[in-house]
Amino acid sequence: MYGHHHWKHARRHGFGPPTGFGRHGHHERHRGGGRRLFEQGDLRWAALALIAEKPRHGYELIKAVEEASGGAYAPSPGVIYPTLTLLEELGYATVSAAEGGKKLYAITPEGAAMLATHKAEVDALFAFMAETRARRARPAPELQRAWENLRTALNLRIGASQLTPEQTHAVTAALDAAASTIERI
Repeated sequence: MYGHHHWKHARRHGFGPPTGFGRHGHHERHRGGGRRLFEQGDLRWAALALIAEKPRHGYELIKAVEEASGGAYAPSPGVIYPTLTLLEELGYATVSAAEGGKKLYAITPEGAAMLATHKAEVDALFAFMAETRARRARPAPELQRAWENLRTALNLRIGASQLTPEQTHAVTAALDAAASTIERI
């Protein structure tokens, strides 16, 4: 559908296939330990995929990217709006005015075709963002509170004075029992 000239125009604007991926769509590690969350052009693919899910305003896209990456990256308005303008210029997105005069971006058939052509790479990008989100995930607040309570109790009890052999045995037994219970969950 799109000829060589079209991709040449898109590449000039940094919108080629997602970078950081090999010929077969597999993620490649860069020297120095891993890839940046968003390589050049990746945000354009993420934005296109997100507006393919449902039409969105620029602010909604910022929040969707931030959520997808677990807070590791939130594009600024100065980055997201030029990206959306480029998608529109390339014919991959359309803009309509919504309530309050905000621009609502939706994918075009050409944009959907481009996403379908590069599905493996785009899926790999979102998988990488999901991995990043999982690595950044924090335990539930109640679990953090319980962990801190245990640490405080141990520090206060053990640090206050020398434990007797009986006290040492009781603390050790309580910790071993707790560990055993947690392992069975």
